[in-house]
Amino acid sequence: MTKIRHEPIAPTRAQWLSPGAGIDAHRHDDHQIVYAARGVLAITTDAGTWVAPANRAIWVPAGRAHAHQAHGTLELHLVGLPATDNPLGLDEPTVLTASPLLRELILAYTRAPHDESPERARLRAVLLDQLRASPQQPVHLPAPTSPRLQALCALLRADRADNRTLAALGREIGASDRTLSRLFKSELGMTFPQWRTQLRLYHALVLLAENTPVTTVAHLCGWSSASAFIDVFRRAFGHTPGAHQAEAGRSADNTRITPGNTHDGTLG
Repeated sequence: MTKIRHEPIAPTRAQWLSPGAGIDAHRHDDHQIVYAARGVLAITTDAGTWVAPANRAIWVPAGRAHAHQAHGTLELHLVGLPATDNPLGLDEPTVLTASPLLRELILAYTRAPHDESPERARLRAVLLDQLRASPQQPVHLPAPTSPRLQALCALLRADRADNRTLAALGREIGASDRTLSRLFKSELGMTFPQWRTQLRLYHALVLLAENTPVTTVAHLCGWSSASAFIDVFRRAFGHTPGAHQAEAGRSADNTRITPGNTHDGTLG
């Protein structure tokens, strides 16, 4: 993210992004809640990537440069909050569980007239209360900075089904498994198996958003069987890949944004 736009005010609105579209790197002086009612959203910063399907929202703190990427047709809802109003007390992007109530509050707040009415103020207050109560979710893929770890992670990004051990991968890039294991923990805050699983889950969400069959997703992402993939996916997201695709299909049949609220992918 070498060229970063400065948009002082974080917008509150809803918009569509077509599959593969994105919003280039930018930063706001405000906080922002970013929610995808349809499709899968990825937000990337210098520190890594945060991924959110339709039952997750992403908290982006004020001043943090970030870019959006749409996987599948994306129905994007943005809620801007003043920098003085930080209900989560967080200064890093964070993925949150979007409960059914929080989801509907975000949809209502981005649809409602953007006025200073008492009704809108009450809606915002309830939204913030629900945001405070939302559990944080570890759907984060941290980005490596050291050359050896960058080289190893590039191998895995090129082939998510690569099942080689850390020692075998280390031999290819000229580093011992002990050194690489230490770098994963000190630099990325997780073990090698944890990072590889996060990478695979991220890619699985992308493939599911493209309506790839569950068995094919399991194969492409390196799981030994569809059942093994389903088990890991359920533990990470609270439902099966099939249920995830079914929910995405229901959302696709229920268009929520009116033509007057649509935007292209140049702002965010």
